[in-house]
Amino acid sequence: MGSQSLHMLAVDFGASSGRAVTGAFNGRTLTVNEVHRFSNEPVRLGEHFHWDFLRLFHELKQGIHASRRMAGGAPVSVAVDTWGVDYGLVDAKGRLAGNPYHYRDLRTEQVMPEVFSAIPEKELFRMTGIRSSSINTIYQLYAEEKVRSGYGADGLKMLMMPDLFHYYLSGVMANEYTIASTSGLLDPRSRTWHSGILNTLSIPESLFSEIVMPGTMLGQLRQDIREELQVPDMAVIAAAGHDTAAAVASVPAGAAPYAFISSGTWSLMGIELDQPALSDYSRDSLFSNEGGAGGKIRLLKNIMGLWLLQECRRTWALEGTPLTYDELTELALSAPENGSYIDAADAVFLPPGGMPQRIREYCRDSGQKVPESRAAIVRCIVESLALQYRQTLDEIEKLAGERMEHIHIVGGGIQNRLLCQLTANVTGRPVIAGPVEATAIGNLMMQALAHGEVKDLAEIRQVVLESFPPETYLPEDAAMWEERYQQYVKLFKRQETV
Repeated sequence: MGSQSLHMLAVDFGASSGRAVTGAFNGRTLTVNEVHRFSNEPVRLGEHFHWDFLRLFHELKQGIHASRRMAGGAPVSVAVDTWGVDYGLVDAKGRLAGNPYHYRDLRTEQVMPEVFSAIPEKELFRMTGIRSSSINTIYQLYAEEKVRSGYGADGLKMLMMPDLFHYYLSGVMANEYTIASTSGLLDPRSRTWHSGILNTLSIPESLFSEIVMPGTMLGQLRQDIREELQVPDMAVIAAAGHDTAAAVASVPAGAAPYAFISSGTWSLMGIELDQPALSDYSRDSLFSNEGGAGGKIRLLKNIMGLWLLQECRRTWALEGTPLTYDELTELALSAPENGSYIDAADAVFLPPGGMPQRIREYCRDSGQKVPESRAAIVRCIVESLALQYRQTLDEIEKLAGERMEHIHIVGGGIQNRLLCQLTANVTGRPVIAGPVEATAIGNLMMQALAHGEVKDLAEIRQVVLESFPPETYLPEDAAMWEERYQQYVKLFKRQETV
C-alpha cells in the first residue's frame, strides 16, 4: 500500500462486555487502538432472558462515532463479531421481532428430548459435527412456536447476532459461515444449511439467508447512520462473525502442525482441518466442528478456562481480600508442591459463587489432599488446566493422526505466564503465546482480506507475527510432568469409544 494505511474498525461483542477497536494496516504491519468499551448486560423480562439489542446497537454506533477521531482519518470499513448460537428474528418489513433471547433462557430446557426423538443425537452429530448443548440455535429455534407453526413463511428471517448487527448497519441480509456453524443447523461438508434437519424439525428454510464466507463485502453503511454519526462512506464487511473464529484467524502459525488455545474465561482448544471429523470418537470426546476463516473447520473443545480463577478471585474479594491476577500468580508460585487436581470439565464448577469451597470439597470427595490455602487452590487450578490441555492434546493427535509440534495460545489468558509455562511443561511442546488482542486483530485482518490487501490466511498470519511478536515458553522438567500426567489420567479416567 505504500505510505498509505488502511484504517478499519472492529466491534467485538462478548457475553459480558464489548469494545470497538480501530486498526491501521500499512501493507506489512497492523497497529490497533481501543476507542470505545461498554458493558453487555442481559435483561430478564417476565419469565425470559434477553439481550438488550437496542442498547447494544447504540453502543455499536457510539464506537463508529468514536472511530472518526482516528489518526489518519475515519475507517473505511466496519465488521462485527460476537459470541455464538444466539440470533434475532426480523419480519418482512425489516423490523426486529422482539429482543433476541439469551442462550441461558430456560425455554430450551425441555426440547432436546423432542429433537432427539426425531433425530437421534448420534445421527445429529454426524449431520452437523456440533456437540449437543441446550444453548445451541437448533434447540432455540425448535422452541420458537411461531417459527415451527409456519410464521416464517410470512417473511420472517433468522439472523445470527453479528448478521443482525450487519443488517441494521447496511440493510443487507446474509448468514456468515463461521457464526452459522455454531447453530447446529449447518452441513459441515457442503457449508450450507442442512435442509434434511430443517425439514424433519419443521423449521422453514425460508428463515435463512445465503451463507457468505468470512471476508465478504456486504454493502455500505446506511445513509441515515452516516448522517446521524457524521461519518463518511464506510463498507460493512462480514469478517469472521464468531469471535473464536476471528481469534483463531490471528494465530501467528507457520506450516508445522500445531494446536491452538483461545484462552480467556473459557479455553477453546483445537486444530484446523479441511474437512470435518465426524467419528464417534470425536463426538464421545466432546469436540465440535465449527467454521473457520478460509473455509476451514475448527475442530475444538470448550474447556472451563480461567473461569475457575476468576470466580475464586471474586469470592475472596467479597470476603475482604481483593487480589490482582499477578498477585494470584505469585501466590501459586509460592505454594508448596501441589498434590491435588480437579477435573475442570465437571459441571459442578459451572455455576458462579463459592468456587474455593467447591474445589476443596471436590478434592476431599475424590480422596485427595484438600488445598486449604488460597495459594494451594490457585496452584491446583492452574496445574489442573494445564493437565487438561495435555489430555485434550492427546485426543486431538489421535483424531488428526499426527503429532502437533507447537501449541499457540492467543487471547487474554496469555497474561497468566505461569499457565503458559505449565502448559509447555505438561504437554512437552513449545508454547507460543500471543497476540493478546486476538479477536479484534483477526476481525481487522479479515477486513484487510476483503479489501484485497492480503491474499489469504497464511499472509494474515505472517502480518500478525511481524506486528505482534509472540513469546515462546519451552518445556521444562519433562519426566516429572509426565509422571504427574499419568497420575491425573488415572484419577479422572474417561471411557473412550473408538
